[in-house]
Amino acid sequence: MVFSSVLFLFKFLPIALLIYYIVPARFKNLALVVFSLVFYSWGEVRYFPLMAATIAINYLASLGMSRWRERKGIKRLMLWICLVWCIGSLLFFKYSDFFISNVNGIFGTQIQALALTLPLGISFYTFQTLAYTIDVYRGEVETERNIINFGAFVVMFPQLIAGPIVNYKDISRELHSRRIDVDKVSEGIKLFIFGLGKKVLIANNIGALWTQVESMGLANVSSALAWLGVVAFSLQIYFDFSGYSMMAIGLGKLLGFEFPQNFNFPYISKSATEFWRRWHMTLGAWFKNYLYIPLGGSRNGKARTYLNIFVVWAATGFWHGASWNFVIWGLFFCVFLIIEKAWLYKYLEKGKVWPHIYLIFIVVVSWAIFSTTDMGALGDLFGKLFSFSGGTDWIYYLRNYGVSFAVAILCSIPLISKLYDKIKRSMVLETVILLVIFGMSVAYLVDATYNPFLYFRF
Repeated sequence: MVFSSVLFLFKFLPIALLIYYIVPARFKNLALVVFSLVFYSWGEVRYFPLMAATIAINYLASLGMSRWRERKGIKRLMLWICLVWCIGSLLFFKYSDFFISNVNGIFGTQIQALALTLPLGISFYTFQTLAYTIDVYRGEVETERNIINFGAFVVMFPQLIAGPIVNYKDISRELHSRRIDVDKVSEGIKLFIFGLGKKVLIANNIGALWTQVESMGLANVSSALAWLGVVAFSLQIYFDFSGYSMMAIGLGKLLGFEFPQNFNFPYISKSATEFWRRWHMTLGAWFKNYLYIPLGGSRNGKARTYLNIFVVWAATGFWHGASWNFVIWGLFFCVFLIIEKAWLYKYLEKGKVWPHIYLIFIVVVSWAIFSTTDMGALGDLFGKLFSFSGGTDWIYYLRNYGVSFAVAILCSIPLISKLYDKIKRSMVLETVILLVIFGMSVAYLVDATYNPFLYFRF
């Protein structure tokens, strides 16, 4: 369903943009809502009522908060209605079978799994609407009284299914009045093409190695090939997600919106703390503003600070998926973040080379945890990673994927970006590069059968 939605997006995007540019300014948000809902329904039409209910409940509750601003009890009730609906919907559709399987395992019951498909983008639009409603409750944003404007904020198709998570206060002005000029359209096209290239030409090519390693059986590969596969997955997930985020930001510019940056070369970090300031930046900001700080942040002593970090990272892991490996992944980072906050961070900041080695090692190990929801397979993987069993199978795959590794590693550091800043001074050369990337990406999409979108499942 997700892939069909992506194909639909690519197929009808030119028509949608043409209609969007033609309609008068006062109807642009309506056009955006209609196309976004069509895009959403193309992949998950049976969940259209869920999306509509989420829009209606948060819209009406925020109006209620505005009307009864001085009556704290009613305001709090409105907030709780939204919290229960949004979080309840997320828990029900995403985690029902997880809870059922664990209850069955613990108590020996035989409760039937619901086998629900995950509504498209629910993890992202739920957090966006929650942030809006909480901001209205806090008095940090004005209530949006136009349901078309609010609907456009919630269902805006470029970032609906995989982020970045956009706060209402970041685009509220543009929802009411925005200009679309040649420079913004040009920048949007460039970002979209580069994002498409990241996803299709880098993520897909390097990710094919991890898929091959998995298909061989993780218990049957050498330690060297297991590490090679996990490094490939680490690069794949970065270029998959950052590529889609870049496409979304580019599409946002084409529509007249400025979406926030979501990645900033995270693999050049020197600590886990810095890594999470550079990776999925909008998710990190969401958990900081709407969970960590409300829990007390770092204001109530070390013990409470460490407890708050634990809660936030257990929630971060659980947000990513209904499986224990995601919770373990979140808590894995929790351990290092607490260690760094306690004493290590100041030494990492002063270091030159070893902090980068430290960071890359823990990040690659974390992606190994993240890579498979099958706990048996995960055990096999870690058995291979740290048993150091011999074998020469890795030589064949390194030879086949050597160029892909080189390209991915170079593009994950600022070197290529700095080189592009010099190249783009020549409009002709920049145009040629963009056309080559776009042409190669389209050719790959037409011919390739391997085209996963990793973060869409979250």
